[in-house]
Amino acid sequence: MKKNNYKAVVYQTFMALTCLLLFACKKNKDEASKDAEGTLVKPNYNRSTVFRNPLNGWVMYGSGTGVPSYWDTEYYVPDLGKRVKAIDYASACYIRTNWANFNPSNGVYAWRDPSSALYKMIKGAEERGLPIAFRIVVDGRDQGLNTPQFVFDAGAKYYVENPSYPNRKTPYPQDPVFRQYYAKFIEELAKDFNDPRKTSFIDAYGLGKWGEAHNVIYFDPATASGQNVEAAKEEVMDWISDLYVRTFTKIPLVINYHRVIGDPVSWGSANPNADRLLTKLINKGYSLRQDAFGMTDYYQSWEKAFAKSWNFKRPILMEGGWITSGTHRYWTDPSGKYRENFPEDVRKGEFDASLEAAVNMMDFRIGETESWFTRAFSLVQRFTSEGGYRVYPDQIYLPEKVNSGAEVTITHRWRNMGWAYFPNNIPQWNFKYKVAFALLNADGSVNKVFLDKDAEPSNWRKNAPVKYELKAALGVPAGTYTWAVAIVDTTKDNQPGIRLSVNGDITTEGWLKLMNVTIQ
Repeated sequence: MKKNNYKAVVYQTFMALTCLLLFACKKNKDEASKDAEGTLVKPNYNRSTVFRNPLNGWVMYGSGTGVPSYWDTEYYVPDLGKRVKAIDYASACYIRTNWANFNPSNGVYAWRDPSSALYKMIKGAEERGLPIAFRIVVDGRDQGLNTPQFVFDAGAKYYVENPSYPNRKTPYPQDPVFRQYYAKFIEELAKDFNDPRKTSFIDAYGLGKWGEAHNVIYFDPATASGQNVEAAKEEVMDWISDLYVRTFTKIPLVINYHRVIGDPVSWGSANPNADRLLTKLINKGYSLRQDAFGMTDYYQSWEKAFAKSWNFKRPILMEGGWITSGTHRYWTDPSGKYRENFPEDVRKGEFDASLEAAVNMMDFRIGETESWFTRAFSLVQRFTSEGGYRVYPDQIYLPEKVNSGAEVTITHRWRNMGWAYFPNNIPQWNFKYKVAFALLNADGSVNKVFLDKDAEPSNWRKNAPVKYELKAALGVPAGTYTWAVAIVDTTKDNQPGIRLSVNGDITTEGWLKLMNVTIQ
């Protein structure tokens, strides 16, 4: 008897020490949850680790070469005194290239060709656990033959801005031949990439200069007098958005938000239809992106107000506007805050604008990435810690001993420590992520899962913890189990789908172990 008691004491002491190391655990009750039942578990928040969660964090840009050395590129970080890789901080890889690269000839698709650079780029991201994102550019005025030549050979009408460059063809998006082949291409792309395990998001417009939804050509400017540009703009926007919504049903779609959306100009005052047309696309299921963060002569009060009106309703993805490593004269920015030869000034401007807009994702753009690490690494760390969403349960009350047939109450409270939100509400996700508790067997396998359908992650805001009560009928055989928690993907058999921002004992599947429970 004494020996058995000694073993029990040793076991209880071990479990108590384990609990203290991983969590703060104590018997009920505290002032915050006087009515809660059970033992309080307080998971240990992790504020600095990079977690690759969907629509969250840093985006690195594909090089277009597909060579393995691209992924191994290192940058010296003075703050750390060592070299690091961008991929260690990234949650997705963005590939912005032209239609011709994807689809060089009719029926030929480069992403299915192992010898192509595009295939190698996508494969390299996949092998390293990075989902990819796309923008497909068709306008050829600045960059050359972005639409495949076979489309024009088939009769698609086009515009050439400068006769000195006859190959810089820009198709008219109303043209039926253009639409026939473009739709065929997007349908083929969706066959392989309408999969959230592979794809982070799709830039689902791609018209205009650089695919940024401005300076879109509908008519030859020399003969466009009297043409109804507004009608053409909306009809084209309806056509292309319908195509993407129909084909990419599981992948977040994004549209550039700015005051001249779809216009045949790049600058100027806000078009009266801009807000209405963007809202129309958002109501179809689009989220938001902007390519001019930190460029204060372009990202102005209209863009800021529009972003604010959609905060916590749709996620916002950013790209910096100034190319500090190229020919842009960023020190001429009207803000007066950017010094020549000080790219870190621009990085700070982009960061501040991202904070104001509460963005979910920031960019490691090719050519700009080095300055983030060598000149502005503290901002990289700040966005990792403060930006996007970082969710975790800070309080969970659980029973330690219960009868097998009993109904238990689990009281749990959640926090989002990021400035953005967890976009579980976008139509492509359709609230698929749910808080779940599990009883784990001794080997760590899941015995039973309990979903809390009332706990909605898209409602969690910074500095506003939300508490829930879940009543669960256990219905498992007597024995000792481990309570665990996760945010699961209900479309993937309730497997953990979001990495919680915690330290602790986490199974390979992603369940955070909380404490043992005895079922009698």
